Amino acid sequence: MPTRRLPPLRALEAFVRIVRLGSARAAAEELSLSPSALSRRVANLEEFTGKKLFTRAHQTMKLTDEGRAFYDAVQPHLEALAKAVEEQSENFSLMRLHLGVLPLFGSQRLFPRLLELRKLHPRLHIDIDTGPHLETRVGDTLDCAIILTRSPDLAQWHAVQLDQNTVYSICSRELAEELGDKPDGEKLSQQTFLVHNELPDSFAAWKQAMGLPDLEPAAIDHFDSGQLLLEAAAQGLGIAIMHDDHYARSADPRLARLYDVHVDSPYSYWFICKPKALETRSVRLFHDWLVSAKL
Repeated sequence: MPTRRLPPLRALEAFVRIVRLGSARAAAEELSLSPSALSRRVANLEEFTGKKLFTRAHQTMKLTDEGRAFYDAVQPHLEALAKAVEEQSENFSLMRLHLGVLPLFGSQRLFPRLLELRKLHPRLHIDIDTGPHLETRVGDTLDCAIILTRSPDLAQWHAVQLDQNTVYSICSRELAEELGDKPDGEKLSQQTFLVHNELPDSFAAWKQAMGLPDLEPAAIDHFDSGQLLLEAAAQGLGIAIMHDDHYARSADPRLARLYDVHVDSPYSYWFICKPKALETRSVRLFHDWLVSAKL
């Protein structure tokens, strides 16, 4: 059997980095190349494949349809090659990922599925950080994070939106029966509302949807733990303003949803990391699994 020609690997590396980082300039910096040297590598790959992979205008490179199809075709094989090399390397050590995550997402959505990831990539181990200010620590003490936000700064981060939620008002079943099926401003003004620190604008969105934008409750208690907030609601300590997904995944028979009114949440869960972090294998493996797993 004749030996197949391999593509120029340095050119292939340049191509993949441009696609993953979304910027020829960023790829050139990562590879310590001049823009012209990077362009020559891509031109070599285009000559080898006979395909126009990028359009070039005003010092920018935009992926063509042929370029996207080529990337989609070769990327899984590049991952398989990297994995095969790792498995055959006696010097290969554990991969370590420093992940920031909110506790409720961790307990409800991440940990029930982590064994799948471990079976796929047994060398990948994750250090979990549930501390405050996750976003400000990504790129420093954290490799990546899963945060609740309106929208991350897409100029600063590689970001993937993980869901789209609605706002629920959640309380004990006893309190739900007392308050009835329709929003009553007088009754609600006598209640304590429980609001998560990561969802400060959800209460305003909920009041607006209920037709009670000027509602002033007896008190608003703030929590930095979604699990404790749901427990407080179950214990009858107030009305929790949370996401539909938080309520559904808790599966707590003590809890009930107040009022069948649709409220779009201002917030979603997002995965974020620095664009260059995707070149780190531990981050890339976790990112690709998270996107495909659809937690």
